[in-house]
Order: sequence, then C-alpha cells, then structure tokens
Amino acid sequence: MTSRDPTAEPGRWVPLHDLLAAVDADIEAVYESRGIQGLRPRFAYPLIRLAHTGPLSIGELAASLNRSHSATSQTLSALRRQGLGELEPGADARTRRITLTERGRALVPFLEAEWRATEEAVAELDDEVPYAMSAVVEHLRRALARKPMRERILERLADEDAPAESPR
Repeated sequence: MTSRDPTAEPGRWVPLHDLLAAVDADIEAVYESRGIQGLRPRFAYPLIRLAHTGPLSIGELAASLNRSHSATSQTLSALRRQGLGELEPGADARTRRITLTERGRALVPFLEAEWRATEEAVAELDDEVPYAMSAVVEHLRRALARKPMRERILERLADEDAPAESPR
C-alpha cells in the first residue's frame, strides 16, 4: 500500500469533488441571476418530483429519487427552511408528508427549464471532450457495482490502520 500524507497533496478524488462543487456553484449562480435566493441545485429534483406526484412521505420521495432516507430528510429540512416545502399529516400519526408551498410550486416551471438546459449543457460538454462524461460515469457505476468502493477501501486498509477500540 502506498502511504501518502493526506495534508501534503490533494488525492485523485479531490478534483472530482471540486468539479462537482464548481458545477453546483454555477447552477446556483444561474438561480441568483434570475433573482432566486436560497435555492440550491440539490432542491431541483425533489421540487420537480413533488410537483408531479403531489405530497409524499420522506421514504416515498427518497425511493422515487433513488436517494437515501437520510439525505432526503436533510434536503427536505432545507426546503422547509427556505419556504419551499411544508409538512402535513400523513395517513397515520407516525407519517408526515411533504408538500410544496406556493413559492415551491411557482419555481417548478423554471426548474424544469433549467433541468433541460443543464442536460443540453452536459451533452455539449460530452461533445467537447475526448470521452463522454456520461460514459465515464456509467463505466464507473458498473465497476462499483462489481466491487463497491467500501470493498476497495477495506482491501487497502491494513489491520494496524484500524483505531483501537476503547474499553467500556
């Protein structure tokens, strides 16, 4: 195993993280250029989905977006803080459903147009680089389906790298 000091140089994954952050920042700048404050790119898909399905529980929305319950719950909390969604009672006392506010519903047509424009921009990028970004992502997805990242990392961690358990 190659030993690197994580503070000495950026790892190979850092440029990907930085690229995704830059793309999100550019999309957020589009929102701000249209006078929309407090909207994050991660809100678009849930807002569009809720506009088309009506109120859903967190679990239902997470499943429909192919996201984790935890990530969806965090996004919905942020949507509520921005006045884009609100909770209403569900079918039983344990369930609550998220619904769009008037502000959330009003943003959906713009978000759908932005989504299409983003898809077209990605296609344009695919044409500009010698390998399509979408193809690279699909190849990575297949490779990770064969052998998840968790396994790849664990194979590289030596037993002595594990923290010692503290006695109880």
